[in-house]
Amino acid sequence: MSKEKLPCPIKRGHPLPLGVTDHQEGLNFALFSRHADQVILVIEWPEKTGIRSFHSHEIPLHPEHNRTGDIWHILLETCDMDITYGYRIYVQDKTSEPGTISAPQSILIDPFSQSLTPRKWGEAADYGRRPCCRIARDTFNWREDRPLKISLSDTVIYELHVRGFTRQDTQLTSSPGTYKALTEKIPYLQELGITAVELMPVTEFDENDNVFRNPHTGETLKNYWGYNPVSFFALKSGYAHDPSNHINEFKEMVYSFHQAGIEVFLDIVYNHTGEGGYDGTTSSFRGIDNSIYYLLDPTNREYLNFSGCGNTLNCNHPVVRNLIIESLRYWVTVMHIDGFRFDLASILGRDKTGNVLSNPPMIELIAEDPVLRDTKIIAEAWDAAGLYQVGSFSTDSRWGEWNGRFRDDVRAFMAGHNDTVTKLATRMAGSSDLYQASQRSPLSSINLLTSHDGFTLYDLVSYNIKHNLDNGENNRDGDNHNLSWNSGHEGIPAPTKVEQLRHRRIRSMFTILMLSQGIPMITAGDELGRSQRGNNNAWCQDNETSWLDWRLLEKNAEQLSFFRFVINLRRKHQLFRRDDFFHLGRKNDNGIQKQEISWQYLIPGQQNWEKETRGLGVLLHGETDDSFRDDDFFIMINGHKERSLSFTLPPVPGKDTNGLWHLIINTAGTTLPDILPAEEKNSLKSQTRYTVAPFGVTVLQSVSIPAPTSLRG
Repeated sequence: MSKEKLPCPIKRGHPLPLGVTDHQEGLNFALFSRHADQVILVIEWPEKTGIRSFHSHEIPLHPEHNRTGDIWHILLETCDMDITYGYRIYVQDKTSEPGTISAPQSILIDPFSQSLTPRKWGEAADYGRRPCCRIARDTFNWREDRPLKISLSDTVIYELHVRGFTRQDTQLTSSPGTYKALTEKIPYLQELGITAVELMPVTEFDENDNVFRNPHTGETLKNYWGYNPVSFFALKSGYAHDPSNHINEFKEMVYSFHQAGIEVFLDIVYNHTGEGGYDGTTSSFRGIDNSIYYLLDPTNREYLNFSGCGNTLNCNHPVVRNLIIESLRYWVTVMHIDGFRFDLASILGRDKTGNVLSNPPMIELIAEDPVLRDTKIIAEAWDAAGLYQVGSFSTDSRWGEWNGRFRDDVRAFMAGHNDTVTKLATRMAGSSDLYQASQRSPLSSINLLTSHDGFTLYDLVSYNIKHNLDNGENNRDGDNHNLSWNSGHEGIPAPTKVEQLRHRRIRSMFTILMLSQGIPMITAGDELGRSQRGNNNAWCQDNETSWLDWRLLEKNAEQLSFFRFVINLRRKHQLFRRDDFFHLGRKNDNGIQKQEISWQYLIPGQQNWEKETRGLGVLLHGETDDSFRDDDFFIMINGHKERSLSFTLPPVPGKDTNGLWHLIINTAGTTLPDILPAEEKNSLKSQTRYTVAPFGVTVLQSVSIPAPTSLRG
């Protein structure tokens, strides 16, 4: 690298917008730093095309000429070079603001940079050591792409890891583990029936920042999940088939999903950054203005660590709020993203000392921002310091929440725990205990059984305890409260009868998930019986532990067919996709009061909510008023480990004792598939008895009314 004279004139520049703006007169650079005494713009440009040799130049910004308020700015005239840039920042008097640091040896990332130096997955990153911010010029043709705006009631979310989803797929024509490869899997996702993919973090992070080693092989592990952002704007180039063209490749992927009728959500991390604690890499925020961007202990100025990752972003400071909202707008307007899941979102509600605000401006700002008005927003309504806000994260109906109560209550019931039947009923009915008092609806509840964080669905029924030794932390990492049961044998392989029970429980829990009110979320690979061999914290496993094994497509074809059927059943019937809570009784135009849902234990009209009860019958009434018509459904659930339950079937609503029920799902069937057409030969009369096997779910349907054939608008 050689230091050369800058080949273009410079001007004072403009303070807004922040980041780099490509004006007609040149490139404008603008950076916030309140406590800096000196800011130096560092740029590099290639010496010759195709040769990895660079010129570099440092431009000091004058504190009077190149500063407006807290914004430092400069303009490079007629600059059409392919440059990379960063900033050196000096703070002479660190006592003026406790917690301020000076790290002029670091070349800092512009927080508003939309692109960093591209690199392949696993290549060393130069964050903090060299200029790595690039000028992102938009050359993509969106071809009239528009947001799909799929209604919340029709939404089925599928959470996946971009790299892990296709890394082991040998049938791809493009590079496995990339945005381009993910595009090839769209037909599979369409056939499954999901309406949205939720991508685990795709903003830039350093996958090599992990210090742990596999104790068996000595191999240094990766930061595979990517919940350690170095930027909130820049896209992860290491997930691209062609890292030098990663932005266009990502946009083409989003466009293809939209053409297929599938929305794209991002799992976004605004609670901390990849700089970690003071012993971490100073790559951006810490060197720019540590006391502004992070929560610091007022006594010793150490980082307040509500994220569990070494630092916590100061989300409710106006400067940070602006950064977050502008990055969200970027992903929606420039990258055409349809929704966001906010990691450890409770941190968005903490003030500068870490106290929980009663009306957090950051949370309100996201919900009320006019650009984001059609964007779906979902909170992980807790943080790593014990703050748990499921049901109370926000009273704004714009916010959905990962419903951890749903996950835990369904798991507990289907593991044979006591005192769970009332909770199960509440979760299936949409969690009114969490959302109704604030005048929200079941659509505030994102129902899930599993996620990237924890056991897979197969491991949930195969392991009693976590098996995380490969993570290099002596099995100390990962949650111990899994509400799992191994079905009588720890791990794999297992005896045939144990395997049969495991797959029954999987089918039963998935049926409950899809037929419950709220928005269901599926974790990639659960439909194929994917296992992580009991690892419930595979954040560092960039290998077969985390990658989806596509050989399961053939091995567990029957389970995949079952998942597709149940998703399609939900899609066809509005009864499972309500946008309001059930009423105890509603009068139609003739003044006749009709029920919308009724419960029983083993005999119609008789309920049993005792702690020891492990069975539940749910009758969903399809014709509740003159404007709503659907089939009726009766769902029988057995939560016993060994005891079968004999249910007396209720009358088909409105048919007295003459109506017929048709068996459509039996998760405990001895032959597969456990799904049956609603035909006369599968019919059952009211008042007859039907036996449900241990941990089985049976679904009956009346077909006196033609089933809806399209999604509700």
